[in-house]
Amino acid sequence: MNDMTPIIDAQKVGVSFAVDGGKVEAVRDVSFKLFRGKTTALVGESGSGKSVTARAVMRLLSKRATVADETRIYYDGKDMAHLSLAEMRRLRGNRISMIFQEPMSSLNPVYKIGTQLVEIIVLHQKLGRKAAWARATELLAEVRIPNPEARMNQYPHQLSGGQRQRVMIAMALANRPDVLIADEPTTALDVTVQAEILHLIDDLKDKFGMGVVLITHDLTVVRQFADHVYVMQHGEVREEGPTRQIFEHASHPYTKRLLASDPQGVANPLEGTPETVLEGRDVRVEFMLRKGGAFRGTYEPLIAVDGLDLELRRGETLGLVGESGSGKTTFGQSLMRLIHMDGGRVSFLGEPIETKTRKQMQPYRSRMQIVFQDPFASLNPRMSVRQIIEEGLVVNGIGTRRDRYARMKQALRDAGLPDTISHRFPHEFSGGQRQRIAIARAIALEPEFILLDEPTSALDLSVQAQIIELLRKLQREKGLSYLFISHDLKVVRALCHRVMVMQHGQIVEQGPVGDVLVNPQTDYTKRLVRAAFEIAT
Repeated sequence: MNDMTPIIDAQKVGVSFAVDGGKVEAVRDVSFKLFRGKTTALVGESGSGKSVTARAVMRLLSKRATVADETRIYYDGKDMAHLSLAEMRRLRGNRISMIFQEPMSSLNPVYKIGTQLVEIIVLHQKLGRKAAWARATELLAEVRIPNPEARMNQYPHQLSGGQRQRVMIAMALANRPDVLIADEPTTALDVTVQAEILHLIDDLKDKFGMGVVLITHDLTVVRQFADHVYVMQHGEVREEGPTRQIFEHASHPYTKRLLASDPQGVANPLEGTPETVLEGRDVRVEFMLRKGGAFRGTYEPLIAVDGLDLELRRGETLGLVGESGSGKTTFGQSLMRLIHMDGGRVSFLGEPIETKTRKQMQPYRSRMQIVFQDPFASLNPRMSVRQIIEEGLVVNGIGTRRDRYARMKQALRDAGLPDTISHRFPHEFSGGQRQRIAIARAIALEPEFILLDEPTSALDLSVQAQIIELLRKLQREKGLSYLFISHDLKVVRALCHRVMVMQHGQIVEQGPVGDVLVNPQTDYTKRLVRAAFEIAT
């Protein structure tokens, strides 16, 4: 195979799904090529067919999917669309690897990180378990996970979203594949780690002649790392060409709209001196990390939140930013009494809640809601969209059956989704659509405070803009208060009034969003701002 021969040559890829009352054509007549040592990007809005195309290449589609007869997907001269399942299993994870969009749904929650990494290495490289364990630890260090020896003995739920995504990247790269399909590989990562991971993939690509299919909605990433771009909409390729040509001379109106979709605007101005909705004083959270073997293991304390203060007023959006693992989510969840606090005080509308039991907290739950980072992990796969959104209303005894149905449909419309999808299940939606369902579930209860934990990380730019406008509108109309946890400083700038910057469980800088992001005072904040607003080199 020479440099002019594509390592992947996908021709006329078509995929349809059987649904009630007929079928949906998710991908129609999509063709693309991937060359050794090159990166081909598939870009487009949520639901455009990017991930379905990648899963068709990997033969990982659900039983309800039908691949078109004329589909041909050549790898190394073989048509993968017509290989046996046994032949595909030999290729998957060995010669062709994939990084999935949602790490929590891809990692097994009952096995330790080390066990899952070792399994892949032993299966494909025939190493002994001791050598495989050492190799797995090296892989975690390679993808910049701190303290990799300790992390090997932890379970997926003990890692932050960004750290889980880095474990998935380590698993995909374990066998040095010929082809790496990266489906939103940096969605859960903060801007600085995003640059590191993409440079890591780029270095490995150059070193081993690996071909990379990059599926993303982040056009900054595409501009820097892709050699060739295919723009998808409604399951079809609208435009394709070299990256520079697409960005500088886009011809299709849809491509032009995508390129002009950066988050815009500023937060709604606060009037007067609003009351304090949520207050935390000297909040402290500590975890114990296990190190060493099964019989000689030791425990070391990890201070995730180190005596922090926070005050959130009615109608205000407070941004909480920092790198993956800095303690943002732990701090937010401790304020909502979702995880144990080791010290400090928390009050909601002047009422102390840090000592309340789970039962005593129940009356507060409808007034304080949360949108989690990983929508697939937070939506019950056995429940329909209607059941998911109505569940909180039922539990809190809100409204009649008819009232709940009306509120469910309105919440879907408010979140930018059609109200005709209520009978469908989470697995039938794209990552971005699932995140909007999670937002609809939160706003259906009409709360006073919402903790938004990376609510736009799974959304493409144009949908991000819709969600930002939706959150502004709800805040304006209902006086909602938001604690907005994010690593996307562009969204923080558009939505937040104030921002707090976290590092290693501490607040290193805080103030009005304009001051902190325009004129950062600490080196750490300067690095975050530089990585967010400039293309990393």
